[in-house]
Amino acid sequence: MAELEIHHETEHAADPTGRKVGVLAALLAVALAIVTIASHRTHTAAIIHKSNANDAWTYYQSNRIKYHSLELGENLLAVIGAQGPAAEKMRSDYTAQKKKYEGQKDELQEKARKAEESSETDEHRALRFDLGEGLLEIALVLSSLYFISRKTMFPALGIVAGISGAAIAITGLLV
Repeated sequence: MAELEIHHETEHAADPTGRKVGVLAALLAVALAIVTIASHRTHTAAIIHKSNANDAWTYYQSNRIKYHSLELGENLLAVIGAQGPAAEKMRSDYTAQKKKYEGQKDELQEKARKAEESSETDEHRALRFDLGEGLLEIALVLSSLYFISRKTMFPALGIVAGISGAAIAITGLLV
């Protein structure tokens, strides 16, 4: 029959440092979870902004193609020497449509540029969250090494890495 080991609460009381390191590891794990979620959400926002920028540039390009098509139509009317009320109506329609597309050009470019800037800002923010996440992971591992080695050097290094990781992650909020 297998032996049954019974652990008593007095074993835990004999290692007060272990309790403190356990609480430290739990706090590091919570901070790590928060920073990881922030990192993932920021990467998603960057992708959405980049997609919006691509869409805006595509719309801008389609409007420019329409504008150039109208110029081509005007040139063709001039080359073939089309005259009469139908040709004049086409010319006036082309002119009105060109004004519309020319008026939208700057607005569409600005919208695309703003979306690109938002994407870049999000990527810079996400990089800081990623660095903070990495340092918090290292801090958690280092702190956990105490339970194998019983050396307080590991939680001390974990605290340094944890503070560094948290500080870098916080700077991600300021970008």
